[in-house]
Amino acid sequence: MRFKIVPPLPVQLLLCPLAVLGCGGTSAEHEDPSSEPRGGILSLPSGWSSIEPGGETTCSRGDPFKYFVRPGTVNRLIVEFRGGGACWDATTCSFAGALFQETVGEDALTTGIYDHENPNNPFKDWHHVYIPYCTGDVHWGDNVATYGEGSQAVTIQHKGAVNVRAALGWIYENVPAPEKIFVTGCSAGAYGAILWSAHLREHYKSASVIEFADSGAGIITETFFRDSLPSWKPEGAYPTWIPGLDPAELARLSVLYEKIGAHYPDMRLSQYNTAYDEDQIFFFNVMGGGGAQAWSDAMRAEIAEIEASTPNFRSFLAAGTAHCILWRPEFYTLESRGARLVQWLDGLANGAPPPSVACDACGSP
Repeated sequence: MRFKIVPPLPVQLLLCPLAVLGCGGTSAEHEDPSSEPRGGILSLPSGWSSIEPGGETTCSRGDPFKYFVRPGTVNRLIVEFRGGGACWDATTCSFAGALFQETVGEDALTTGIYDHENPNNPFKDWHHVYIPYCTGDVHWGDNVATYGEGSQAVTIQHKGAVNVRAALGWIYENVPAPEKIFVTGCSAGAYGAILWSAHLREHYKSASVIEFADSGAGIITETFFRDSLPSWKPEGAYPTWIPGLDPAELARLSVLYEKIGAHYPDMRLSQYNTAYDEDQIFFFNVMGGGGAQAWSDAMRAEIAEIEASTPNFRSFLAAGTAHCILWRPEFYTLESRGARLVQWLDGLANGAPPPSVACDACGSP
């Protein structure tokens, strides 16, 4: 597959269907590789470069897909999956742009984990590959689905897995032997992070791989699991090389964490949530689930189940209703039960695995 690095463009960050944040830095046109003193990711200019892989990659309604790369100064790599809702039937897929991010937009990354000038940022010097999301399938799908009938029919390119494989192909070619890999994502990107972390760990057998899912607890209804998720056809993205893995159960997040954690006991798996995340509760309602307390209770039970089965899993539960933390300025100040998240993440990535943290006074819905 040939990759094209496009002329200077800013980078758009839509972390969830209810919030648009910017990205900073600039990108520059890639010069002739023969003139570059260093190869791979280090041959890119400083700041963000956008890469158009072409081929079979696509967004939900046929718009082009691209991803973004920022070289660092240490042999460590962030692979991040963008969030932005989801769609799975005629109702959720027909509202253009209302429930999921449909295209790769443009803006700037400056706050939270993207603040590379902040000395408290544990990842400020790492290489960063940012994989946008525009397919409505939490980065898992490989299907073209038509929902509805007649003039009301809508066709969606659920090609998230195809897009991710294109980005990973570039990573494998241009970051040959990273020391550490931090796999993360917010909202829908949290599901991309846990699933594709297994692929990254399998490819980079000598790397230390840390997974951090931001605000993606996987609380879904049985109806969604049975009737809606299959429309994405995510099976091709599953880490089927893991022994004893039952694809029929894999989309249940507790099973996914347990199987990946058991197969790769050296990985560090983790998840962040707020006690009454308004976006996760919204989608749980759209799936036919209960209200805020029902979601919160199910989320805590799910976290407890993962922790009981997966010794290399940690969780961080904060009070409140906010969705996602990676891009927020509060990334550096947020605390739960006396533990500061940014220090907790520093330990997760660079030190001894920290204990799980859960808010004591978590508030109410």
